[in-house]
Amino acid sequence: MVALIASDAGVHELPESIATLTTLRHIDLDGNALTRLPASIAELPDLRTLLLYGNRLTEVPPELGRMASLRSLSLGRNRLTALPGTIWNLTGLRSLNLAENEITEIPDALAGLAELSMLDLGHNRLGRVPDAIGELPRLTGYLYLSDNGLTAVPASLGRLNRLDYLNLTDNRIGSLPPSIGDMAALRELRLYNNRLTALPDTFGGLSRLRELHLKGNRLTTLPDSIGDLGELRHLELRDNPLERLPESIGRLRRLTHLDLRATRLTELPEGLGSLPALEKLDLRWTKLRRVPDWIDSLRHRGCAVLM
Repeated sequence: MVALIASDAGVHELPESIATLTTLRHIDLDGNALTRLPASIAELPDLRTLLLYGNRLTEVPPELGRMASLRSLSLGRNRLTALPGTIWNLTGLRSLNLAENEITEIPDALAGLAELSMLDLGHNRLGRVPDAIGELPRLTGYLYLSDNGLTAVPASLGRLNRLDYLNLTDNRIGSLPPSIGDMAALRELRLYNNRLTALPDTFGGLSRLRELHLKGNRLTTLPDSIGDLGELRHLELRDNPLERLPESIGRLRRLTHLDLRATRLTELPEGLGSLPALEKLDLRWTKLRRVPDWIDSLRHRGCAVLM
């Protein structure tokens, strides 16, 4: 047998005899009621996938760190507050999901997981991100850090220049390091519901960015370099105290959706009226002194303008 699949099956206990199934390569026990893992699970020499999302684990055995063949480990939505130090010995891991626990700290030993391409640390109680996050050269898929207690992110984040998706939503981050502009492969960046008052001038370095979500921050304007985001399609600025937008926003020739709901803008840059790809402009609960003449032109060519 190479796979044990028993997700959402009401499993309460995994026997020590699991170790006798030495040909197992895949275990899926998501959505059960496990409260412990037998240490003997580490004796499965060829196990590559261990999925334990949505159980009731309060700890995992340190023996887990001996599973050299493991490539994907999911421990999300359990009741973990800490991890054994041996976890960071799983140097072959490609995917690690620790979301929706109560973990308070990730050590610099994280750097040992140099093969990781996907890392989910969202919905925990992290107060900081270790500098070692920048030592994950193969982190190319996604990095979730949403809904923690973060007030800042380290400059080393900028070294993740192959990362496709970054989620930092629902934290208390007040500023971003200039090095974020070095994350040249980013296609989607989610920063909504933080405490950002400004974006660094280096933001224009995110030349492949397609989606930028900034709802619910404290931004009053954007840097001129926003106009350098030539691949941007979706820009969400809702619920910010924005007072002005730079004229450079008119250079976003591929922008299709612009959300300006509930801002303090009283006027709009003329360049918005000539964005050729714009499909939706949302201005609800934003009180302009004067509705620009080009609004009618946008509507005439099929752009949905909501006011």
